[in-house]
Amino acid sequence: MTRRYWNINLKEMIEAGVHFGHGIKKWNPKMAPYISAKRKGTHIINLARTARFLSEACDLVFDAASQGKSFLIVGTKKRATNLVASAAIRARCHYVNKKWFSGMLTNWSITKTRLSQFRDLRAEEKMGKFHHLPKRDVAILKRKLSTLQRYLGGIKYMTRLPDIVIVLDQQKEYIALRECAILGIPTISLVDTNCDPDLANISIPANDDTMTSIRLILNKLVFSICEGRSLYIRNR
Repeated sequence: MTRRYWNINLKEMIEAGVHFGHGIKKWNPKMAPYISAKRKGTHIINLARTARFLSEACDLVFDAASQGKSFLIVGTKKRATNLVASAAIRARCHYVNKKWFSGMLTNWSITKTRLSQFRDLRAEEKMGKFHHLPKRDVAILKRKLSTLQRYLGGIKYMTRLPDIVIVLDQQKEYIALRECAILGIPTISLVDTNCDPDLANISIPANDDTMTSIRLILNKLVFSICEGRSLYIRNR
């Protein structure tokens, strides 16, 4: 794995609130090595460990992107919806930001069928084929298209399983992590103090509730992916 400098500094992480964990009563004992202190009933995350694992994750995605591999970013918190979409689009990654359907990856043949239907409906709408149908049928098709766009819009160009999956909330996206483990897909996950750091290949200890914290971690990963993609394009 290539080792590079990703400009990860403690001051920036403190300002983003990356170090604030959950209340001490909600912690997972497996997170003990990643906790540096307790303050006013809240666990404080060891940012030196955060910097180390974030740097490892950036190295991993850089190397993968430089080889032309694909990524899926998963973050379905309502507050993070737009952040996930914009970051994924910037790095040309697939994304899920509304709802993770059980079996999205493990039942890939069904997901592929749904994606094919989605692409066909979009093509028919763009070609004006809806204009030749009864209004009732058009209304039904548009509702179906809207639903598919909402839940599958971020993976509409995904033709195969992703090479790496980035998860922004382990608790909320547990099913996604489990599917990746079954399929052997490498995962990178933010882990707050109530999480299990053993579930992902690379766990980044960080506050997964505050938008500034999520944005900082995601931006570092996306920048690394973009750098790797640039190298891949230059070397083609």
